[in-house]
Parts: sequence; C-alpha cells; structure tokens
Amino acid sequence: MTLAIGFALYLVVGTVAGTLAGLFGIGGGLVIVPVLIFGFEMQQVSSEVAAHLAVGTSLATIVFTSLSSIRSHHVKKAVRWDLFRPMMVGIIVGAALGAWTASLLSGAALQLIIGVFVVAMGLKMLFQANPRPGRDVPGLFGLGLAGSGIGWASAIFGIGGGTLTVPFLSWCNVRMQQAIGTSAACGLPIAVAGALTNVATGWQNAALPAYSAGFVYLPALLGVTLTSVVFARFGAELAHRLDGRLLKRIFAILLIVIGIRFLT
Repeated sequence: MTLAIGFALYLVVGTVAGTLAGLFGIGGGLVIVPVLIFGFEMQQVSSEVAAHLAVGTSLATIVFTSLSSIRSHHVKKAVRWDLFRPMMVGIIVGAALGAWTASLLSGAALQLIIGVFVVAMGLKMLFQANPRPGRDVPGLFGLGLAGSGIGWASAIFGIGGGTLTVPFLSWCNVRMQQAIGTSAACGLPIAVAGALTNVATGWQNAALPAYSAGFVYLPALLGVTLTSVVFARFGAELAHRLDGRLLKRIFAILLIVIGIRFLT
C-alpha cells in the first residue's frame, strides 16, 4: 500500500472515529487501533512494532479528538469538572505507566491483548452489560484511584478511556449524558500522557517505518486528526438527539468480528 492510499485510509478512519468519539464518548481508539494495525500490515511494517505503533498513534490522535469533543459537551453543560479534576492526577500517572507497560510486551502479545479487549467490549455493548447505578460518587482518593486504573488500561489499548469511564460514572449515579461528556474530558490527559510516553519508549527503534516519532506514525496522525476533529463535533450533536441503541448493536458486532480477526 502506497503512502497516498494509506493517507486516504487514515482520513476515512478519522471520520468514523471522530463521530464515534462524540457519539459514545469512547475516544475513537476502538476503531483507530485495529484499522491502523491492518493498515500497517499492508504497508509491511514489522509485526514486532505494528501494534505498538497503532496504540501510540491512536493516543496521539485522541489528543485532538478530545479537545473538539470536550468543547461540544461543555457547551451543553455535560462535563462534570468537579469529577474530572480529582480523576486527572490518577489518569496521568496511570496512562504513563500503561504506555510503559505496553512497551514491555512483544508485538504478538500486545495484539492478542487488544483482540481480547475488543471482543470483550463488543460483547459488552451488544448485551448492554453495564453496571446499574448502585453507589454514590467516591471521594477525592477514590476518584484518583479510579482514574489511575482507567488511565493504565486505556494507554495499553490505545483508547480514550470512554469504554471504562462511562460505565464507572454511570455506576456512581452520574447522568448518562454527563458521564459521556466527563469521559470525553478524561480522554485528554489519557491521550497526552500515553502519547508522550509512547514517543519516548519507541524513540530510535530500528524496526519503525519512516516518518515515525517513537511509536507515533506521523502520516496516520495527520490524516486521522484532520477528519476526526470535525466529526467529533458531529458525533457529540448526535449524542444529544439519538437513542443510539441500534447504532451501538451494529458497532458491537463490528468490534467482535475485528477482535476475532486478531485472535485467529
């Protein structure tokens, strides 16, 4: 696959990922990471770094997607900044540790873990296996601890944390639209800390393709960002207008298919 064809693919990925980021508060990483891995395989990128490169690039794109999505949700007063602030410190530490953890894994192991996670998230969305509101929002320490766990896992999988943050906040009796908006805000520190750590851990890796900054592939970063920023606003608007249950089921089935592909 030529660089031009790859760039066109990244523009399409950004369109889909940005819309999903705003619509579901998932940061788009669940789409970006698998598609980037497929794209890197077509470009004959070494299998030892393809998954790492996809994760790092995904986190870098989410930096920009989150900014756009945060603004849209903030205008609608859907971001609980009182919850975001205590979670942020834990998120930053956890995301840096998560990206470092991923750098210690082999390419095959990281791809397997991503496959299992994608299938699990697809099944979760398909059967709507979300925790019911059953507790109050924890204190500052509890929010910080939750943030560190969410940041750690999200950085390993290259996601903005929405698939983890939204269920957690919903379980804590936060209204769904506010849970999605706050999740979008949490995606920013996850992405910044995770992307910077991936740049550092992948720096001067001999197996990386040209135009890479550590485990961040710059052409993919540019292509995905150009469209995802615009369509994140579109997705956020849809989140306040649509039920979204049918869309979630379709997306869930797609995730399961993609995840199984990684496991076979």
